[in-house]
Amino acid sequence: MDVKNEVLKRAYMVLALLVVLSLGIFTKTAQISVIQGPEWRSLGDSLYIDMRPVDAQRGNILANDGSLLATSLPFFEIRMDLNSSGMSDKDFEENVDSLGFCLATYVNNSYTVGGMIQMLRDERLKGTRYLLIKKKATLSETERIRKFPLFNLGQYRGGLIVKRKSERKRPFKILAHRTIGYIREGSQPVGLEGSFDEVLSGKEGRQAMYRVGLDTWMPLDDLTEIEPHDGKDVVTTVDVDLQDIVETALIRGVRHHKAKHGSAVLMEVKTGAIKAIANIGESKDGYWETYNYAVGSATEPGSTFKLASIMALLEDGYVNLNDTINLEQGVTTFYEEEMKDASFHQLDTTTVRKAFEISSNVGIAKLIQFYYGEKHNGKQFIDRINSFGLNLPTGVKIDGEAAPYIKKAYNSDDHWSGTTLPWMSTGYELTITPLQMLSFYNSVANNGVMMKPYLVKEIQEFGAPLETFRPTVIKKKIASDRTIGLAKSLLKGVVERGTAQKLRTEQYTFAGKTGTAQLDYQKLKARTAVGGYQASFVGYFPAEKPVYSCIVMISNPTENGFYGSSVAGPVFREIADKLFASRPELQNALTNYAKPRLANHTFPKKSIGASQEMNRLLEYFDVDYVRKSNSAWTSLVADRDTLKAYPKKIVQKKVPDVTGMGLRDALFVLENLGMRVKVRGVGKVKRQSIKPQTKIKGQRITITLG
Repeated sequence: MDVKNEVLKRAYMVLALLVVLSLGIFTKTAQISVIQGPEWRSLGDSLYIDMRPVDAQRGNILANDGSLLATSLPFFEIRMDLNSSGMSDKDFEENVDSLGFCLATYVNNSYTVGGMIQMLRDERLKGTRYLLIKKKATLSETERIRKFPLFNLGQYRGGLIVKRKSERKRPFKILAHRTIGYIREGSQPVGLEGSFDEVLSGKEGRQAMYRVGLDTWMPLDDLTEIEPHDGKDVVTTVDVDLQDIVETALIRGVRHHKAKHGSAVLMEVKTGAIKAIANIGESKDGYWETYNYAVGSATEPGSTFKLASIMALLEDGYVNLNDTINLEQGVTTFYEEEMKDASFHQLDTTTVRKAFEISSNVGIAKLIQFYYGEKHNGKQFIDRINSFGLNLPTGVKIDGEAAPYIKKAYNSDDHWSGTTLPWMSTGYELTITPLQMLSFYNSVANNGVMMKPYLVKEIQEFGAPLETFRPTVIKKKIASDRTIGLAKSLLKGVVERGTAQKLRTEQYTFAGKTGTAQLDYQKLKARTAVGGYQASFVGYFPAEKPVYSCIVMISNPTENGFYGSSVAGPVFREIADKLFASRPELQNALTNYAKPRLANHTFPKKSIGASQEMNRLLEYFDVDYVRKSNSAWTSLVADRDTLKAYPKKIVQKKVPDVTGMGLRDALFVLENLGMRVKVRGVGKVKRQSIKPQTKIKGQRITITLG
């Protein structure tokens, strides 16, 4: 009995425990289902249904004339929900054969019709919810697919899923690639795309979607509950034609000299508007716009900085351009550190103007050292340089502008030493970007007015301006009118008589400065090791009334020279040549030229041409003349009040006298005699480089027109 009672006792205890546990479970179930029910059901729905973001259409980046530099082209991702709640077996079976035929014929011909039909059946059996039909469909392809059998029943009955996406395209390909920039996931935003991302990206919308996979969401319907607001358009100052000219010239120069990289910027003098900006660098695929060197790379500029040094001397009243300086034949010493001129000129005493024009390191450095170094006026020199705006970034609205580095006078943290001023005066121990240097030269071209360089002129929405960026004056005067005038004459002298003399042309005038900087140089015990060179040319044109300023910088050229005059200068010249040929605003009006002599109603002294054409012309204008020529060529000479036509003989194997001929006739005669002809100027032949009656041996003859 005791055993039986013990068993019953334990059974009752287990039963009681089960009752209590059951009551607890019942109570918790009631609490969850009744009291907490709405909260848990909402949480469950959120795991499958959510308001997901819908990207807005990104705005365009436009050139100055409205040409597209970057735009977003829409495309559609087509998928199919084969387990859609609205798709009946009857609808599927009635349409699957026709749908398979359409997909295999018009969308994916890697399947046969039978294979496509079987694939659709298999995927339906698997319960596939997100079958890819076409990854990048155009709008017309999407509209055609919507009309396919089964799909034409709509999203739920037909299982059709259409997701709109977009792809960023640049119609002009590499043109201004780095300046336009990009936005990429996981990468630092670059260029205008990055700087104006908030403007371009717009505001995303929201759409109800349900989850069909780990991270796959499908729209509940085709309508968004919150519509996205498309991005605005950014209108730049870039001129597509000028950008093409600058980029083509730079690529040609970098390739010709097998350089590491190069940059070029073209700016409007009066406004500071950047009309073209090109950056070319080495890559595994050849030359490409790999980095915006013009804005982001601050380097030692070399001799282009000498303009700032000489302007400091002029502004502080220490020198006149006709003062003399001993160049010591191009070699001198500062505190046991030797400085040399780039070219072997053998000059001793010369003028300050000449020293600048031939880019003498010794001449400029000795002047700066004498007036600022020996008199302990280093701070005055630095303050003067800073007053030219060279210590400040330009503030151009593009990410990544490098700050210039100008040492503080006598600051040990900046490693100031006795040789700092001489080397700084020639463009070393300081760094500056190409755009910052161009801004300084542009100020000189603009009569001392410093303009802020800018790349964006307007923000638009649907073609209407929302915000306009106008030219901004940073400083009304960086130096006195006298200093600016003298600086202009120096830059013009560099082209006419100095280091850029070979770049000079008779067609137009320009002014500027060459620069050649040593890269990665080390001062060793016995010598100075140089890791390469940086060639540059910065200037403006036309010289008298500047319209454009331009800088060209090419780093580490390895073939065909390394000086600024032979590497960067020709690129500048090519850019200027093409602009003068294509831009009417650079041409002088015909009325600006002096009247030709014929306007004074006098006969020309001498004119030579083909007899037949000469006679026809004189008869047409009813001009009386004495005809004394029956040869192929006629020399028309004015004798008091009478025109006389004399025979002009062309002797084989002897250089003829072609003065007085037009260009066409002169070329015809000289080239038929086997001579190579170089032409300068416009008009009729005024001079020829080889004397008449010289024996012809295939020489090169230069004829000057005027």
